[in-house]
Amino acid sequence: MHEMSIVSGILRIVENEARSGNAKKINSIELEIGQLAGIELDSLRFCYQVASKDTMADGAKLIIREIPGMGHCENCNENVSVEFHVAVCPQCNESLMDVFQGRELKVSSINVD
Repeated sequence: MHEMSIVSGILRIVENEARSGNAKKINSIELEIGQLAGIELDSLRFCYQVASKDTMADGAKLIIREIPGMGHCENCNENVSVEFHVAVCPQCNESLMDVFQGRELKVSSINVD
């Protein structure tokens, strides 16, 4: 389950940021996660509950904003929604060459006291 290592990294990032701002507690963490990032969100939420115990983020709300997959078809020059890293353009049925959105994994904000 790689979600636990992802959560550990997220907690390390937000705790470092909170400490650098002299915060005592993290109230919420907002993440942006692409639908093509290969992360099981329910597993991530479970791992967060377990890993955040006895940290600055214990009890903090985890907010996840899902970013849809988008790709660019070089054949017809259209941007289209994609559900996989390799996709076929729904406009011209050619292979999509450039997936430009949906692989994100980033901490977009934290709220602290």
